[in-house]
Amino acid sequence: MIQTALEAGLRQTMNRLVRPLLHPAIPVALQRRLISKAYLTSIPPRGTRFEDIQAEGLSITRACHSDNPHGVILYFHGGGYIIGSPKTHKGITGHLSKFSGAMVVTPDYRLAPENPFPAALDDAEMVYRALLDEGHPPATLCLAGDSAGGGLAIALAMRLRDKGLPLPSSLMVLSPWTDLSNQHLYSPECEPVLQKPWIDKSSRLYCGSTPTSEPLISPVYGDLSGLPPLLIQVGSQEILLNDARRLADAANRDSVDTHLEIYNGLWHVFQVHAGQLDRATEALQTAGAFIRQHLSS
Repeated sequence: MIQTALEAGLRQTMNRLVRPLLHPAIPVALQRRLISKAYLTSIPPRGTRFEDIQAEGLSITRACHSDNPHGVILYFHGGGYIIGSPKTHKGITGHLSKFSGAMVVTPDYRLAPENPFPAALDDAEMVYRALLDEGHPPATLCLAGDSAGGGLAIALAMRLRDKGLPLPSSLMVLSPWTDLSNQHLYSPECEPVLQKPWIDKSSRLYCGSTPTSEPLISPVYGDLSGLPPLLIQVGSQEILLNDARRLADAANRDSVDTHLEIYNGLWHVFQVHAGQLDRATEALQTAGAFIRQHLSS
């Protein structure tokens, strides 16, 4: 009963407070400031330690819940490639560290419109290479992300494969944005978070002159063969539901070990409410177990 009421209250909060902020008429700089305030309600579990460092010219946040973390999750935050930061996603990365037992590394990758494609992907690759150079075996690494960051994680894995670089042990994405043409969006009865005009604007700012069909922008149009095991989590009340389904279909087509989990009645990146909403906490527990299962000792 309490969880049902909480779920309804959170849905209304997202619809009335967050969704209006994601409007194309609001300047990107203002959106960044406002959304950073909205994420203050996403709280990491007690005992998680965060460390901000500079590496490869980027600001990077490391999250550890264990004194002896095993493995590293390279996590890419969402925000349509135009907003968001490691700070906004401490709730997710903290819980993910707790449930996986791994360190979570979140880079503050460059955002559009100041830095359109392929800046974010270049930064992602640079940090992954730095982890390899530090001596982390690829079998102890995982790529993960939410929304745009989920698409970025898949695109990075594809680029690593194409360059002949060692791949991580697994991929884990939450409500991934995998088709920036936005031509095959789902139409839920209720969409508490995203508006199509906003993601259309985000796509234009990120893609610049590059076609949205470029596979390293929209992975559903690419070859996914050879990628590591993939877990996809998505809510049924979001316009990106089809992006998740199509990613799963493409991965299955290309013989990737794929797991798609659709959470009925939940919204875009509902995992930000882990620690409050039981189903969000359970989703990240599942994600953590999936990552832990594939990390090599």
